[in-house]
Amino acid sequence: MNRYTLHETFVVHQYSFDEWEAEPHNHNYFEIIFVETGSGHHTINGVRFQYSENDIFLLAPEDTHHFEIEEHSKFTYFKFTELLFSSKVNLPDRKYWLQRIEQLLHHPNIIPGDVICHEDDRSIIWDIHNVVMEEFKNEKIYYQEIISNAISTILSIIVRNISEKYNSVQREVTVNHTKIERILSHIRQNVYDNERTKINFLANKFNMSQSSISTYFKRKTGESIHQYVTKYKMKLVEYRLQHTEFTIAEIAYQLGYTDESHLTKTFKKHFFMSPKQYRKELVLDE
Repeated sequence: MNRYTLHETFVVHQYSFDEWEAEPHNHNYFEIIFVETGSGHHTINGVRFQYSENDIFLLAPEDTHHFEIEEHSKFTYFKFTELLFSSKVNLPDRKYWLQRIEQLLHHPNIIPGDVICHEDDRSIIWDIHNVVMEEFKNEKIYYQEIISNAISTILSIIVRNISEKYNSVQREVTVNHTKIERILSHIRQNVYDNERTKINFLANKFNMSQSSISTYFKRKTGESIHQYVTKYKMKLVEYRLQHTEFTIAEIAYQLGYTDESHLTKTFKKHFFMSPKQYRKELVLDE
């Protein structure tokens, strides 16, 4: 399978097709795809559905997709990497968006398809899309800041709609998800909140005793709840060391560690070096 790479933080590409010639592929960046005109089918992660004019799609790096064109179609792609939300870019509330980006990275498209469920939100996003296109084209003073904040606003609206769609779908298909899948999903979504990943909280939420949920989790995953949470946090720490300029103390605070030394001690158990050493190794490898 082809994998495409983006070296810029943000770019805009426009495509016009009678026939889609690219093979199914994924990439190392995010895409917001706007369907300007046309119709056909869009397949994301093996799920095929119809698309039409004004549809909006959000693709994460590990999502695999391709189009089948039925009516001549024009698409606009906003392509961006996680650096758009790193400490290198002056965006409001980077921590919030870093959490959202990390969730997308670890969980490819859970609800493939048009991401908007409220038509008034769709109109707002298309208006912002027009602003981004003008700023990207004309490159007037402060255009980069305007684009960054515009993308942040678009993603805020998309996340709101995806959350509503996911909660609605989840209510309909809960019977098809095993309890362990629901527990793991809860932990991943709440890994930044220590209280919501404690055994007593999980036991109450999933109507189990503390001993039974501990035994059940161990039997299904091969590790304890604490081990799973810690390993998952270490993935996030590693990601932030690689892709952001947050200090070790900032990362420790963001992920609920009491202080930098606590995070460092845990990190060394998993990577056999301190976070500072890990970051130095990254620089040496570049």
